[in-house]
Amino acid sequence: MKIGNLTLAHPVGLAPMAGMTDTAFRRLVKRKGGCGLVVTEMVSSEGLVRGIDRTLEYAEYTEEERPVSVQIFGGDPAVMADAARIVEGMGADIVDINMGCPVPKIAKHNAGCSLMREPSHAASVVRAMTRAVRIPVTVKMRAGWNEQEVNAPTLARMVEDVGAAAVTVHGRTAAQAYRGESDWSLIGNVAESIGIPVFGSGDCVEASHIVRRLLEHGVQGVLVGRGALRNPWIFQQAVQARQGAAVSEVSLAERGEFLLEYINLLLLERVGELEGFRHSAPGAADVTPPVARGRERWVINKVRALGSWYTKGVQGGSQLRTAINTAESIEGLRNVVARFFEPAAMTAEVI
Repeated sequence: MKIGNLTLAHPVGLAPMAGMTDTAFRRLVKRKGGCGLVVTEMVSSEGLVRGIDRTLEYAEYTEEERPVSVQIFGGDPAVMADAARIVEGMGADIVDINMGCPVPKIAKHNAGCSLMREPSHAASVVRAMTRAVRIPVTVKMRAGWNEQEVNAPTLARMVEDVGAAAVTVHGRTAAQAYRGESDWSLIGNVAESIGIPVFGSGDCVEASHIVRRLLEHGVQGVLVGRGALRNPWIFQQAVQARQGAAVSEVSLAERGEFLLEYINLLLLERVGELEGFRHSAPGAADVTPPVARGRERWVINKVRALGSWYTKGVQGGSQLRTAINTAESIEGLRNVVARFFEPAAMTAEVI
């Protein structure tokens, strides 16, 4: 699969999820194999341009995550173009535009999915960005604003005309948020109506779902969100399924290892990493690490957030979730993992 001049080894990627798809999680997903693209958590264009500390951190990525797409949000064409230049300067492979976020605090600022209500303005944002950078500019959108305003096929054609290199469509409207089902027939219509690659998104929680979507709906790729939070091995399993091979089972021990590795990477966030290991936006090197104070609490909260998804579908998952949510120290978290996934989970190196 190609996006502009960029070739992806696999047509399945990790979708951006605010608060969840941090660099530690993205690295671990890539290490499991089969993931052709990772997209960062959405980053404020205003924050990037103004050099706001926390915004700069959201945009950071590591070399092993490549190819990597940095997703930005905003509604001002000039500011979005400037932010795209910053992303390009960081060395990112793709800059993605968020036109799919339904959260009111984003949408009310003429960003996220509210851009879909003004297709001409949305196209002007894409045009400004494609003129500003050489890397591919892509767009992530929803089916539309609500049932009365389903305009993804129209908007997709418009952004293609002004230079977008690919489009991702989540088959729910903004009004639906994450309720109901993703409309893959609509996603297929978008794929048929434009000449650039289309990623479909929504309700892919098993490897078989990914394979079926690729075969039945004419999309060139799939972005997986919540399914990856439940099962970071879903990408490699999709590769196996597409090749007609047996899909490998993930043992409890492997699941335990993943959590311990995640804890370790979070503890190393901005600490003890080799120079040049992280790609930073201008000014980010001077940013005080968000975990310098209260590091342990920050790590605990991150693991709790992942645990709310990671424990779904696991036998005894509700008890594990409760145990994670009541752990008050890193040692306590590790003990929870050891008790639940014992014995092989404890082979991960403890730092």
